[in-house]
Amino acid sequence: MTKPVLGVLGGSGVYDFPGLANERWEQVTSPWGEASDALHFGELDDVELVFLPRHGRGHVHSPSSINYRANIDVLKRVGVTDIVSVSAVGSLREELPPGHFVIVDQFIDRTFAREKSFFGQGCVAHVSVADPVNARLGDLLEAACKAEGIEHTRGGTYLAMEGPQFSSRAESELYRSWGCSVIGMTNMPEAKLAREAEICYATVAMVTDYDCWHPHEENVDVAQVIEILNRNADKSRAMLRQLVGAIAGRPRDPDPQGHDRALDMAIITAPEKRDPTLLAKLDAVAGRVL
Repeated sequence: MTKPVLGVLGGSGVYDFPGLANERWEQVTSPWGEASDALHFGELDDVELVFLPRHGRGHVHSPSSINYRANIDVLKRVGVTDIVSVSAVGSLREELPPGHFVIVDQFIDRTFAREKSFFGQGCVAHVSVADPVNARLGDLLEAACKAEGIEHTRGGTYLAMEGPQFSSRAESELYRSWGCSVIGMTNMPEAKLAREAEICYATVAMVTDYDCWHPHEENVDVAQVIEILNRNADKSRAMLRQLVGAIAGRPRDPDPQGHDRALDMAIITAPEKRDPTLLAKLDAVAGRVL
């Protein structure tokens, strides 16, 4: 049993987490390159919290230029056991209006310009992402939303598009026909990499708009998104404070889904054939099994 360390990946409009005790910003180096920003360390209700602004303070990284591998690697290096991704999204469903929170449980990955794995030639691994979101963490987030009176939905599919442009109307209608709930640009390959790093992961998707499919709403634009983002940011911080209160003082038992042991049977390359250079880069992500 270990003490939980909560990592928060803040999306558009959520660039810091005020009110922490013993707070500090610290740059953490990674063999995978530069993370989006320094890490914001602090404590809340005796729970260690590590915040990373996904786009960098001031929103300097586009969804395609984010170094997802470095972001997950630095969180692993500082001991993060659970990640909550707070992400702005468009809604693909009438019943999910702007301001609504969705605790998603599935993803469809339509990104194509990003590095999607820590593993590769010299050390091949295949992890399961059949259930990409950690159910125990999702339960706690649902309870936190209820405690704060935040309108929310538990469950739904997040369509990850490459961006940075918003959808065409045809794309938006296609994703609706697939049964997707929300659309965003950042949670893949983030969720896959968290699984490879054996970090439990959950997403709170904060709806800012109806994308472009809705016949009675204006097409999404940045001004509209920013207005809703500002309202959602305060609600997300209140939700996270409730989450921290729920895990304070509780030991972190092994995850029932095995997300903290995802590499147990994943590495397929024979030990004598593994590339020492790649293994050195995997010291944090896969050190437990290597």
